Amino acid sequence: MPTTHDEMPELSTVWLRVFLEVARHGSFTVAARALGWTQSAVSRQVASLEAALGGGPLFDRLPRGVRLTEAGRLLVPHAETVAAALHDARRALDALREAAGGRLRFGAFATADAALVPQALARFRARHPGVRVTREEGFTPALLDRLTAGHLDLAIVSTTGRAPLRSYELHHLLDEPLYLALPAGHPLAGHEGPVPLGRFADADWISGSPRPEGTLLEAALRQGFRPRVAHVVGEWTAKQGYVAAGLGVTLVPALAAEAVRPDVRLLRVLDAGGPARAVYAAAVRGRTLSPAAVAFLGALREAAATIPA
Repeated sequence: MPTTHDEMPELSTVWLRVFLEVARHGSFTVAARALGWTQSAVSRQVASLEAALGGGPLFDRLPRGVRLTEAGRLLVPHAETVAAALHDARRALDALREAAGGRLRFGAFATADAALVPQALARFRARHPGVRVTREEGFTPALLDRLTAGHLDLAIVSTTGRAPLRSYELHHLLDEPLYLALPAGHPLAGHEGPVPLGRFADADWISGSPRPEGTLLEAALRQGFRPRVAHVVGEWTAKQGYVAAGLGVTLVPALAAEAVRPDVRLLRVLDAGGPARAVYAAAVRGRTLSPAAVAFLGALREAAATIPA
């Protein structure tokens, strides 16, 4: 009883490869030599393909070699399409393994974009120009949500904001100290060495939030005082403008220190509670990083090593 379409077994790509070799050479013997197989093995593969397709012959067996039947001629272009698709798939997978292709999707918090991310991205681009890169900017909690949802491969995050970092696989990049930004004319602008924040307990502060909790100003709470936030300003460049105008002082993380304007002075903060914040590249625990993400993580570590401590 003939095999129906619904009962037809899955075709083996090995069968198709052997079929194309025999069709190309017109000989089981030559095809076997090209494949590095025995002639009997080639014959078995062709017979299996013929059986899977309904039992009709794909080749006429001649005294010298073989010749495609009408069914064999019909099959050739379809087999070639499958072979070409597999070849393209292998090339794409090889490129992915070598980080020569594929994609990289990452996000970073704003101050990481000031120095860390550009340096890492420049290194990565030079080594892996064929990778498609997309970048997002946001606060740590939002980046972690995007990471969990599968929209990002890596998220560059910090311990500021009390985000639930423990549930992620964290790759430590650096411990980031803080600087106090003062107007150039401030009496302490030329001070040498780190200063305790308590020395500025009575100052007007410029911050991105009216409350210090979950912000860089938590460092003040660790030093025993609650800062008076006189101006709520979100952008780093705008904060510097307020400082330069003498309207208050603010905290600047090390990642943004190189971008400070010339009419603002920075003093290193003495934080007895340890580093102000740690910076990590976060990934979803249990999710395999792509070769491109692994390569970018290496570039991030190299760039982090250049950030002044």
